[in-house]
Amino acid sequence: MQFGIFSVGDVTPDPTTGREPSEAERIKAMVTIACKAEEVGLDVFATGEHHNPPFVPSSPTTMLGYIAARTQRLILSTATTLITTNDPVKIAEDYAMLQHLADGRVDLMMGRGNTGPVYPWFGQDIRNGIPLALENYALLHRLWRQAPVDWAGNFRTPLESFVSTPRPLDGVPPFVWHGSIRSPEIAEQAAYYGDGFFHNHIFWPTEHAARLIELYRRRFEQHGHGRADQAIVGLGGQVFMRENSQDAVREFRPYFDHAPVYGGGPSLEDFAAQTPLTVGSPQQVIDRTLTFREHVGDYQRQLFLIDHAGLPLKTVLEQLELLGEIVPVLRRELDAMRPAHVPDAPTHETRRRAAVAAG
Repeated sequence: MQFGIFSVGDVTPDPTTGREPSEAERIKAMVTIACKAEEVGLDVFATGEHHNPPFVPSSPTTMLGYIAARTQRLILSTATTLITTNDPVKIAEDYAMLQHLADGRVDLMMGRGNTGPVYPWFGQDIRNGIPLALENYALLHRLWRQAPVDWAGNFRTPLESFVSTPRPLDGVPPFVWHGSIRSPEIAEQAAYYGDGFFHNHIFWPTEHAARLIELYRRRFEQHGHGRADQAIVGLGGQVFMRENSQDAVREFRPYFDHAPVYGGGPSLEDFAAQTPLTVGSPQQVIDRTLTFREHVGDYQRQLFLIDHAGLPLKTVLEQLELLGEIVPVLRRELDAMRPAHVPDAPTHETRRRAAVAAG
């Protein structure tokens, strides 16, 4: 079981002080957070991709390449690579390059994002969102596995005898998660290719995530990739912890109330009751997280959002220390419940060995 964190990279004023970090401060804070994640024993750091204020991570490979040079073990991922508005050729080359620099510690999550205006900014039409996601990934999948490639589609110029460079490290493309919170077409896409499916799981009840994940599992098996319970599933989540649950609620409330993603909506208590957001003691986070398996089955990756809404870096690093304390418990409990035939999360090394064994 892999545990980690994902960052949306928002630049938000601290509602308790009014102080807003500069873009440079926020970018460097994300690097510090990633390095701290490795220090406390987490497995994954993932960054979003955004091209609009108040967010700063517009170039994930630049950031992840820098973090790769500062870390030794951490898996570097995206918490969305915009498959709809990025050129698949550029994705193929950028992430293969990152693979080589990071010695294989790279995977990525494909998604359409949650910002409608990004489509015309990059010359696309939001009404083509799903067809773009399907066609662009079909090309990316081929570019990493075939050379040369001839291609003709609806959304980019044709390719003739094209070879993307560099080739994937060891001939093994980065593992891909397909991220969605509402689109059965994306769950089907993940199942068709035998890739991972990631449900962000921060805005909706767990029962909503369970329906899409069940569809993905069923179609994974029907496409011949293994049993349904062997499909590769990841979940997002949100936590804020203090040793005393009342202190956690009191401290986090102003950040929740002013957060750009849900400020002004339901109360903290209502949102926590209706979604997986857990604000409380470390034991409460352990207990709540262990219930996710009851809804979605055994899964391979759990990522938490902890650095948003203007929370100061000091507080985020304290949250990471607490995560470092509870993750061994979660890992032990969830691994003990997972049947032997259900695989771990794929890594570059396990996939390389499988490729060698397959000849």
